[in-house]
Parts: sequence; structure tokens; C-alpha cells
Amino acid sequence: MSNYWKKLVVKPGSKIRLKHFDPGYHGKHESHKSALPEIQENLQKMQELQYKMYAENNHSLLIVLQGLDAAGKDGTVRHVFSGMNPEGCICANFKQPTKEELAHDFLWRVHPHMPAKGSVVIFNRSHYEDVLVARVHGLVPEKLWSKRYDEINDFEQLIARQNNTSILKFFLHISKDEQLARFKKRLDDPTRQWKNSESDYKERAYWNDYTQVFEDVLTKTSTDYAPWFIIPSNHKWFRDLAVSQIIVQQMEEMDMQLPKPTVNLAEIRRQYHQAAGPEKSHRHKKR
Repeated sequence: MSNYWKKLVVKPGSKIRLKHFDPGYHGKHESHKSALPEIQENLQKMQELQYKMYAENNHSLLIVLQGLDAAGKDGTVRHVFSGMNPEGCICANFKQPTKEELAHDFLWRVHPHMPAKGSVVIFNRSHYEDVLVARVHGLVPEKLWSKRYDEINDFEQLIARQNNTSILKFFLHISKDEQLARFKKRLDDPTRQWKNSESDYKERAYWNDYTQVFEDVLTKTSTDYAPWFIIPSNHKWFRDLAVSQIIVQQMEEMDMQLPKPTVNLAEIRRQYHQAAGPEKSHRHKKR
């Protein structure tokens, strides 16, 4: 089995240039059909590991999904996390800040959504929008956004240390041609036409700007406690395979254990279940 963690992780301190990463990479598999058994195995493991996490109530997991429009953030949530129990898994989406949110520091709206112990939280877009869109469109001055990288690193370190939270961040990497092809499919698919937005097309004019700001994010904010992974995402099935494998590896390393019973099981069986036989028999006789 390929080690996608090792291959796709952004090593802390490395200088990233996205032109060196092939968005069409698909590993040893040539098709969805070939990769499907491995994907299904990963999803089953994720389901079992989440159950342990919820029961143990000691660890938590934050998943950050970032990428350009049509990179597959929604699809990743739908396909990779479909088997997780909603009782312990939440997806948060960060769009344009509200007036109240803008009146606070840029991390104020994010902190309440961080995972509690025993839970998984998925950020479909995240606090990184404040060094991506905000920078490309000049929504804040350089003297502010230039400091946010260190502030994000400190914030993530706080979450990782204080709440035993593992943080995995995925940049879903697609080509400009693939993005346009996906926009076209949305136009032709009645079930997805609601997703079309003229602003998505207009944002394509900023492709090079977004490439630069994503490179800075990947270079400046990939750490040992909150690593980035560059996920080749032209092939949706490979995206699902790589993301699910990396999540499984992280969750297995947590070495989670089911908690031991807090009651005397033998006494429970003796008092309630062994007595149930004669009791049930007596009820039948009365009838």
C-alpha cells in the first residue's frame, strides 16, 4: 500500500511551488474501480475509529479542507465522511464574515467550532480564508494579514496542546482546465445547476494570485502539530483515497481504547438477566 502521508505532506519549513505538484497524479491505481476496495476499507476503519474516539472521550480531530472553487470540498465531506456517526461528527462552513464577526479578531468566529473531546469537526473552508480571499482582494492591509500566519500557528498549537486535538489540513489541488470542466458539468446537470455562480467564473481571473497565496499558506503554516497535505484532486476517487488513508493513519496513531465498564457486569447479569428467565416463565403461566 502506498504511503500517501509521506508522499503528500508538506514538511515544515519547506518552500512550496504548486507547479511542481501534479494535480492529475493518481498513484498506482488507474481507475475508481481499482481504488474502490481500498477506499471502502479506509471508510470502514474510520467508522470504527470514530466509535472508539467518541467512547473514549479523550481525543478529538479537526479536518481542514481548502481549495479553489470546484476543487471538491463538498464532495470530500460527502464521500469520505459519510460513514461517521453524526452524533460525533460536525461540519462547519465559514463564508463571508458577518458584521458581528468583523467587529472581533479574525479567529473569534472559529474558536467556538473547534472539536470537543470525543468528536470530529470538518472545516469546509476555514480560518485560512483570512489569508486567502482577504489577501487576494485586499480586504485587509498587509500589516494585518502578514501577521496572521504566526497567529494561526499559535492558535492551532493551543488547540492541539490544550484539548488533545489532532489537526489535519488538506489542500485539494486541481488544474485550471479541470476547474472549468467541472463548472461546465454543473451547467449541464440539473441537480447541480443551483451551484452555479457568476462570481466563480470571475474569480478565475485571479488564478495566479490564489496560487501565490496558497503557496504562502502551505509554506508558512504547515507544522508538526498541524500539517498540510497537497492532495492531487483532478481524479475525485484518488482524492477520496488519499484523504481517507491519511485520516486513518492519524486516528490509528492515537491508540484509542474503549473505556472499561464502570459497573460490575457479573452482578448486572446475575441480578437482572438470570432472574429474567423464571420471571418470563411465570408470566407465560399466568396467561
